[in-house]
Amino acid sequence: MTSCFRLKPLALLMGTVLTLLSSLGTAHAAVHPDGTLIPSPIRPLLPPTLGQGLPVIPALLLRPGEDPILTSIESLDPPPLLRDPLLTVIPPLLAAPMGLMAESEPAPSPITAPQVVVSSEAMDGFFSPVDPIDPKRIPRLGDTSIHTDLWSRVRSGFGMGTMSSGALSNLVQQHEQRFTAQADLLNKALERGSRYLFHIVDEVQKRGMPTELALLPFIESAFNPQATSSARATGMWQFMAQTGRHLDLKQSMFRDDRRDVLASTRAALDYLTQLKQRFGTWPLALAAYNWGEGNLHRAIQRSSRGGHTPDLANLIMPKETRNYVPKLLAIRNVINRPQDFALTLPKLENHPYFLSVPVKWDMDVELVVHLAEMSMEEFKSLNPSLNRPVILAAGTPQVLLPFDNTDRFLSNLVLYQGELSHWTAWTAPHTMGAAEAARQTGMTEAQLCEVNVIPPRMLIKAGSTLLVARDAQRSDDNVSEHLADNAFMHLMPEAGGGRRHAAHKTSGRTRSAHLRDKRQTASAARSAKNTRAHASTPVTRQLATKN
Repeated sequence: MTSCFRLKPLALLMGTVLTLLSSLGTAHAAVHPDGTLIPSPIRPLLPPTLGQGLPVIPALLLRPGEDPILTSIESLDPPPLLRDPLLTVIPPLLAAPMGLMAESEPAPSPITAPQVVVSSEAMDGFFSPVDPIDPKRIPRLGDTSIHTDLWSRVRSGFGMGTMSSGALSNLVQQHEQRFTAQADLLNKALERGSRYLFHIVDEVQKRGMPTELALLPFIESAFNPQATSSARATGMWQFMAQTGRHLDLKQSMFRDDRRDVLASTRAALDYLTQLKQRFGTWPLALAAYNWGEGNLHRAIQRSSRGGHTPDLANLIMPKETRNYVPKLLAIRNVINRPQDFALTLPKLENHPYFLSVPVKWDMDVELVVHLAEMSMEEFKSLNPSLNRPVILAAGTPQVLLPFDNTDRFLSNLVLYQGELSHWTAWTAPHTMGAAEAARQTGMTEAQLCEVNVIPPRMLIKAGSTLLVARDAQRSDDNVSEHLADNAFMHLMPEAGGGRRHAAHKTSGRTRSAHLRDKRQTASAARSAKNTRAHASTPVTRQLATKN
């Protein structure tokens, strides 16, 4: 693999510069093109609760001839590394992932130091973390909004009102009592949702929607992106497969975007917006989200023919749908007035839990987890859409990492010199058994079946995609976008001579020869059966006589 991550001299050089900067006592520095080292006014800003113990990443963001006091930063533009890839002077690692902050202090006197110049080709593919909601958002020193309780922000956006119907109001009260009676389960779900709520609230408010909708995943899945219902609805927002495809949520053997935190949230809010435009009110839009817009449309037509106003109180609906909006309003009321229910909500600060890190090459999930110094469980909670132990750059262009782990990942990745991925995709040219597929891909049958979850005595149908070990011939290639988005694996049972069929395919014999062999085998079997039947007749008669 010919990537800059495998250039040992570059890694050693970067490490040397880090050591030099540390020995000079300069946490953040820039190298002027004339070879002088200048402490930079650019400093990373972390929320106090997240910034403790994190390694500092030097910001070295100058082009040849550019003034070391980066005047563009004064207007809080994105760092030059993010807006212009043609940099010839770069940081030993990367710009601080939490954003950059300009101060008005004068530039200190320059300190002589060797110049560090790396070509744009060497930097191509470096990972620059961004806020997935607003990549240009840069926290400011003294900005008190990052310390605001996120629940206060959620409460300020409530706008759905109350239920006008007495029967529906009673349902709201019943669900309030149920939630408060199960306080442990309620807090567990809200703590799980703390990873995602800042992102969801940001998206909801950006679209001008009531923030009650940010709580809908609590009703749908208890904020569990891995949840799957008995009807096979999947993800935090519980999309059926067909609805997901309609909303451009990719589903392949490598990933299921119905479980993707960013993609599913985008799709859910898009869909809710469409339903609100069609049915006119948020309660009706939510009922359509739960029951299906066709079902709700027919219910409204029946209500209208009976002379009733088309609202939730007058519609004949299934029990689940009738309780759907009351459940949402009940959890809204609990969060709005927790003291009235003798509850203490988990603390949530008003800043992102994760950053989005672009993926330039296929990478093993285990490697990302190792470099980010995080647990596999935490990684899966933020990247639940992955179905296989490899991240395909063409199909999964970004991964989400907690703030605490993003800079660790970047620091370790720059110094990493091994293979990025040990897996790739392979398409079966014809129907075959697992043993033959293993021989063609250089794996053992046990390994192939385990990683692809192939049951015993099953054939792999032609055109199926398998995850296989990456060998020397496939070491430099990313899996194509078409394959990453559309890969499937179809299996079929080994019927009556399935193994002979697989062997036949391996030998390259024609289909007609294979069918002829089957006919001859069947004829021989019938002949043998008749012979056994005739031979056994006298014995059968003797036994019958004795009895």
